[in-house]
Amino acid sequence: MKERYFRAFAGSALGTAVGDALGRRVEGWPHEAIKRRFGVLEEIEDGRYTDDTEMMIGLMEALVESPDFDPALASKRFLENFHPWRGYGARIYGVMERLRQGLPWDEVGTDSWGNGAAMRIAPIGFFYFDRGEELRKAAILSATITHKHPDGIAGALAQALTVAAATEKGLQGEPLRGEDLLQRIASETKVLSPRMAEEILRIASLPKPKDTLEKASLIASSFPCDVSALGAVPAAIAAFLLASSFEEAVIVAVNAGGDTDTIGAMAGAVAGAYWGLEAIPQRWLERLEEGEKGRSYILRLAQRLAELRARE
Repeated sequence: MKERYFRAFAGSALGTAVGDALGRRVEGWPHEAIKRRFGVLEEIEDGRYTDDTEMMIGLMEALVESPDFDPALASKRFLENFHPWRGYGARIYGVMERLRQGLPWDEVGTDSWGNGAAMRIAPIGFFYFDRGEELRKAAILSATITHKHPDGIAGALAQALTVAAATEKGLQGEPLRGEDLLQRIASETKVLSPRMAEEILRIASLPKPKDTLEKASLIASSFPCDVSALGAVPAAIAAFLLASSFEEAVIVAVNAGGDTDTIGAMAGAVAGAYWGLEAIPQRWLERLEEGEKGRSYILRLAQRLAELRARE
C-alpha cells in the first residue's frame, strides 16, 4: 500500500510542480496570444517553479512533521520558505511580514478572494483523501491562514475535494465520474460560496471536444482563467475532466491562458493524483529544477507522507 500511496502522492505533488513550471512561461498571456506564439505550448522552458509549488512544499513539510494538520506549523513553513522572486501576489508580503512580527496565524490573513489558497492545497487533498471531515477542516484552516474571503476558502476546498476524489479513484483503479464529483463539490462549497458552487456545476454542461487545442479554447471562453478563485479553480477542474491523460490535462489548462502557472499547477495536482507519478512525461520531470527543495526533495516528502499513511 505504501507504494500505491507514493505513486498518487508524488504524482499530485510533482504534477503541481510541472503544471506550475509549464505555465510560468506564459503567465498572464491570453489564450489567443499563446496560440499565435506556440500553436500549442507543450514544453517546459527552464523548469523553475513559482510560489504555487513553494507553498505546496510548505504544506507537505507541515504534514510530515504533524499529520494532524497544524495551521501554526504550516504558517511557519510558509515564512521559512518565502522567496519573493518566486512571483508571490502583492497581498502575501503583508501576510509574511505579520508572521515575521510574531502575530498568530489566524490574525495575519486578508480578505483575498484569490486562488492562492487553492493553488497550494494538493497535499491536504491527497493526504486526507479518505477522511472527509478531516479534509474539510484542514482545507479551510489552511486557506484561512492567508484568505478570509468565502470565495478564496471555497476555492481551496473545491480543489482539495477534487484532488481527494482523484486520489481515491486512482488508488482503486476506477473511473472518476465527473458529474458525481461536481455535485459533491457544489454541495460542500455552497454553504461557503454559492457562486463557487454555481461555477463548479457549470462544468457539467460544457461540450466535450476531442482536440486538445479546442479543449483549451473552450476553457478560455467558459471561465475567466484569472487570479480569482472563482475564475481559476473551475477552469482547472474542467481541464482535468476534459482530458484523457495527465499530459493533456496540463496542456489544456496552460494553453487556456490567464493565470497559467496556477491553473496548470491545480490541473496537474488532480491529474497526478489520478493517473499517478508514472503518467507524468519524463521530459517534464527532467526539466524540473533541483537544488535544496527541488524535484528530489518533493519526492522525499511524498515518500514520507506515503509511509505515514501506510502505517495506519
